[in-house]
Amino acid sequence: MESIKRFKLSIVFMGGFLAGFATPTSAMQVLDDQTLGEETGQAAFYTSYGAPSGTGSGSTASDFGFYTLGVQGKVDINTNIQHLQLGCGGVNGPGCDIDINNLSLSGNPGTGSCASGAARASCDATLTNPFLRLAIKNPTTLATREVVGLQLGAQNVTGLLTAGTENSTTPNGINSLSGYMSVAASSGTATTAARSMTYADTGNQAINGQVKGSLLTNSCGGFLDPCINVSYSSTNYTLNLSSATAPLTTNATVVNGKRLSSIGLTGTANVGQIDFAGPLTATVAGLLNLNKQVTGNITGLIADLTIQENLGFVHSIPLNNPFSLSLQKQDVMWPGAPVVAQTGWWMAFNDPINIGNVTPSSQVQITNAVLAQVIPKISNYLTNNPTDCGNLLTGCVGGSALAVGNVALTNAHVAFPLTDLQLAAQSFPPNCYGNLKFC
Repeated sequence: MESIKRFKLSIVFMGGFLAGFATPTSAMQVLDDQTLGEETGQAAFYTSYGAPSGTGSGSTASDFGFYTLGVQGKVDINTNIQHLQLGCGGVNGPGCDIDINNLSLSGNPGTGSCASGAARASCDATLTNPFLRLAIKNPTTLATREVVGLQLGAQNVTGLLTAGTENSTTPNGINSLSGYMSVAASSGTATTAARSMTYADTGNQAINGQVKGSLLTNSCGGFLDPCINVSYSSTNYTLNLSSATAPLTTNATVVNGKRLSSIGLTGTANVGQIDFAGPLTATVAGLLNLNKQVTGNITGLIADLTIQENLGFVHSIPLNNPFSLSLQKQDVMWPGAPVVAQTGWWMAFNDPINIGNVTPSSQVQITNAVLAQVIPKISNYLTNNPTDCGNLLTGCVGGSALAVGNVALTNAHVAFPLTDLQLAAQSFPPNCYGNLKFC
């Protein structure tokens, strides 16, 4: 079901002729070839042909003959498509090449010719020099020539393309996509959720370390009262970890393939200070069991992000680049395309797309798998940097509290996989008047 709200074709035809009725001498005059060749004009439509020189494999733009019919002008369009399904079943197997619910194309409110505060429904996308192109195999041989591809596109599209009805925790909009899209690098800020950390959570890993203290005074280090290091190990701890902020960046990535339902993003996040506190029972020097209330904080963690994002969480795509929708019997490298369009229906965004701020809408959970990577780094730091507890007997062995202080894990990288993040910047206004989400 498709409802086209507005379709305005604005092309200025320049030209004129002289015709008069007042005197007999105002009749049209015949021009010779030389005089006619000196005249210039602008056509509303144009045609072009590119002859093949390749092998016909589809891997280069010279493999086929390309016939193009184009409009030299701009087309303004605002449209809603309730359900776009193309290439279902067929040679590409079960499912659809393109399956998108509630697809809208409009101007991008607040940018370009769309005034700030204007309703999206009254704002048009602009197609500059739209065209229709055919890919012909063996174009010069009448007996064997055939159409192998059809491409609809524009040299540039400016506007806002959205999918779905809302940006929520439930994926909606893009169900499957065949095509090419380059996603530009982005940034944002994640917030980790507070949680507890126990021996079982870390895969049964002990926290190991050392404390140091003196035998005679509360301050070790003198000639007669040197620091004595004592090792400890704990398999019984429950440390409460605080929430932390984590500025993050995602790397540029390319979406390229058939019937995709998700995209993979990579990036890094610098995790801010995580405070910890809680009970810890440790065995000291392999002999004594000590109970301590431990406090401190962890800094320096760097999360290496891998994000598997369902395309149903990608809703808002600002456009200002070449765009095309094509159907091909075999792989075709269309002129000017960045990659080969694969068999079936294919949607291509030639230039990088900026999906905006990638700040997650909700807090990110630190998983047990991440904690399992952190414990060895904490143990290594606590072993190489013994905690000074003053007097060895009253401060280290005795007493109920142990202030560990800052556990500075400089450039400590941990693998941090994430799945299906709801991104704050993927919210979008509906392309409707009133309170409707889709119309």
